[in-house]
Amino acid sequence: MRKQIAAANWKMNLTITEGETLLDNIIKGAGEMSGNQKAVFAVPAPYLTMAAGKIAGQNNMFVAAQNIYSKKSGAFTGEVSVAMLQSIGVDHAIIGHSERREYFNENNQFLSDKVKVCLEEQITPIFCCGEALPIREVDQQNSFVQRQLEESLFDLSAEQIQKVVIAYEPIWAIGTGKTASSEQAQEMHAHIRSQLAAKYGQDVANNISILYGGSVKASNAKEIFGKPDVDGGLVGGSSLIADEFVAIIKALK
Repeated sequence: MRKQIAAANWKMNLTITEGETLLDNIIKGAGEMSGNQKAVFAVPAPYLTMAAGKIAGQNNMFVAAQNIYSKKSGAFTGEVSVAMLQSIGVDHAIIGHSERREYFNENNQFLSDKVKVCLEEQITPIFCCGEALPIREVDQQNSFVQRQLEESLFDLSAEQIQKVVIAYEPIWAIGTGKTASSEQAQEMHAHIRSQLAAKYGQDVANNISILYGGSVKASNAKEIFGKPDVDGGLVGGSSLIADEFVAIIKALK
């Protein structure tokens, strides 16, 4: 069975004391996860060492950076390299979150470079894709997401692509007052998997975890995660509330 993943994206929130308390409560509440389940905590860069220390020895728990740079080292003030992550025990990184694309103009080629540098250094990339409201309104979401995949991922080998986690974000359903249904989530996840199958074959496509990133909460996680092509969630606001995120972990297949 594919890995089922509850990934917490804290974004730019919490003090370190608040973060420590949150992690302690989630670790205490999550209990034992099965072998195919993972919880990943994407915390702000100053808290990576703290989080790595907290989850050390915890089965199936991992820490992710919210961003990395596309070069391995050099004169890039303010950036974080994959080697830096490895040196503190961090082995996941979010790549291409919609906020990075929108606010920092990260394009598909730049994200392709980031994915490659992660894979070269054994960092698991959580690659984000998804469409904004104007694209959904003209029914171009499938071709838009397909282009994101093609331009950022489809020059990888079959072996490499299976080391990537994909997260679909329906940007049009975040903060717009519109709601994405579990059926709409499944529809896009199935489309993403079909594109992976067309490029790499069905067996490879079936091994790739695809997460849903559209306002996952304790109240809707079980329904969304129950869809056949949804392998967990990339969770924002609800990951900042211990009871909420524990319930989301427990909703994994």
